Amino acid sequence: MVEPHKHCLVCGKAIPTDKNFCSEKCERYYEQKVKKQKRYFYVLMAFPIILVLLLLLLSGTQ
Repeated sequence: MVEPHKHCLVCGKAIPTDKNFCSEKCERYYEQKVKKQKRYFYVLMAFPIILVLLLLLLSGTQ
């Protein structure tokens, strides 16, 4: 029978159930990936807002 375990969120290695990552390297990689995804999300959300504001400003000047 297999001991209770889970897998590293980055590389998939088997790890104890009280951990999420097998090493500091995997944890740093995951944190950088999450930061990058958040930044990308904020840029995607800001673009339509800026576009609408520009359209409102340009339509108000005519």
